[in-house]
This record gives sequence, structure tokens and C-alpha cells, in this order.
Amino acid sequence: MNARYALPAILACTCTCVLTPAMAEDPAQLVLHDGFDGTDFAPSGRLYYRDNSEQKAGKVEFQSEVKRTGTGALKLSVKPLCQPDKANCSERAEIWERTKYRVPYDQGVWYGFSVKFASPIPAGDHRYLIAQWKREIGPKAKGDFSPFLALRLNNGKLFATVETNYVAPPTTEVSDATKKCDDSQTPVWFRSDTNQMRALVATDRNWGKEDGKEFTGCTGAITITNRGNKLPTPDSGWIDFAIYSKPGPDGTGHIEIFANDKWIVTVKGHIGHADKGLGKNQYFKFGPYRAADTTEWTLYYDDFRRSPRCADVLSDANLCPLK
Repeated sequence: MNARYALPAILACTCTCVLTPAMAEDPAQLVLHDGFDGTDFAPSGRLYYRDNSEQKAGKVEFQSEVKRTGTGALKLSVKPLCQPDKANCSERAEIWERTKYRVPYDQGVWYGFSVKFASPIPAGDHRYLIAQWKREIGPKAKGDFSPFLALRLNNGKLFATVETNYVAPPTTEVSDATKKCDDSQTPVWFRSDTNQMRALVATDRNWGKEDGKEFTGCTGAITITNRGNKLPTPDSGWIDFAIYSKPGPDGTGHIEIFANDKWIVTVKGHIGHADKGLGKNQYFKFGPYRAADTTEWTLYYDDFRRSPRCADVLSDANLCPLK
């Protein structure tokens, strides 16, 4: 095991064996880790592959040929399955947190994981996600709720988005996609018809004027502090993410994104959804997820960890913005 993840792993094993009453009542205090070094998910990670009809196009493999640390890593693939005429069909191979260990929606938690794009890397104008954070959706909720935080791929470029309930802009929506928002505003795609809006919060260095044309508006409801670094490009090898997730639809949301030990952005403000019927917890899932496509798409994942403390997730604790 890589030494820098030894502490989270040891703590995770401790939590598996002995739970104090406080930890048993509050999953957010658990320290979780899975290096995917065995032939199944480790009990210390509280992860599973959801084997249902939505994931018929997916395949999960525990393998040892491609890994970042340890002796193995996950290989997650999707193949073409959706019929061209079938609406709202998706192809996915996602790993989920087990329901009983999810973190309450109003609490902050750190997540870490590593991902590597297999060749060929999709380069088309298409909907691809590699990781997403969502709020539980109850049976009485009405609507199709997008992830409040997502790591996405389009035209071969990596970017991150934040979603929240629609907050009307002070002026009419901007129709010129080349317009730049001022320093107090964030590029956003207003979607009042679904009571949502999606903000563009981080991109890789290859992102250009031709990208993100749906983000035609500007909002002050979500603020971004750029930390001087771009997201790594998909062809750069293993990318290790450390991300702080604390939704706050009322304006108290807070997200931190690190990649390969570089601080990318701080996002604050309106983050997530507050519609009736939504559940009390947030949850994380990762793996290839796309709209219907015609080729096979593969990603490798390694070194999953989760903790209420940054130092258990970010490999260099000196970089932690929240002590």
C-alpha cells in the first residue's frame, strides 16, 4: 500500500471492526478507503456496483494490469446498448456508496479517488460523466435532478459543473456565448423550465471559446475563487482528485476541488437542490456514464477514500484549506 494512504486505510479498518456509538449514528464521521486490490469491494470502502437495468451496458472488473497504487484497480466500461430511437436512454457502469453510510446533505465531507482514461478517449460533442454527487430523490419528488457537482467530459476536454435551483438573474439572460462574466459572477446555463441552473466552475487547459456554449448567462448566486491551476487533461495519465462536498441550496454551499495535489477552485453559494420530496442525504457515485453512443468507453479507478477530515484524503495535509 502507498504510504500516503496508509492512515486512511488503517482508520477505515478500525471503523469496520469497532464503531463507537457516535460513529454508528453518524456515517459522516467514518473514514472509508478501498484500493481495489482484491477480487471484490473491500468492507472498509462501503462501495458496491449497482447491478440493475440502468447498468446493462456496463461492466466492472477487478484487475491488476493498470493501477496507480497497490496491486490492483477497477476497470469500468460501457458498451453501446441504447436503441437510437429510445429517448432518455443512458449507458453507465457506476459504483455507489452503500445507502446506510451516506452523509447527511447539510454536512461537509471530503472525497478522494484516482481516475485514468483508457484509449481511445472520447473526443466528440457528447454527454460524458466520470463522477457525480447527488441528493437522494424520494418517491414524492417531482422532476429530474441533475448532480449538484459533476466531473464531465466533452470534446475530449475535462470540466466541472455545479447545479442548484434556479435563481433569476438581475438582468435578462445573456445571449452572446462569448461574453465574459465579471469577477463577481460565474458562467451559468439557466434552466428555468426545470427550476435548475448549471454553473461552469473548472476546466482543463485545452478549454477554448468554442466550448461550453450552453453557459450563456452569468450569476452571482455561485462564486468561484480560482486557485491558479487548471484541471489536468484527460490524456495526462492518472488524475487524483480530492474534493470537499457541502451542498447548501440556501447559499451556504461550499466545494473545494484539488487534482494531483494542486488546488483548482473554491466554489461557494447556492449549491444543490431544495425541492419537496428530496432525501436527507447526499451521495457519490463514479464510473463512465454517457448518453447513447456507438463505441466502447473505459475508465480505470483507484484509491477511493472518504473522511470528514481533509488530511485523510489529500495526500499532502499541508495543502488542506480546512483544518
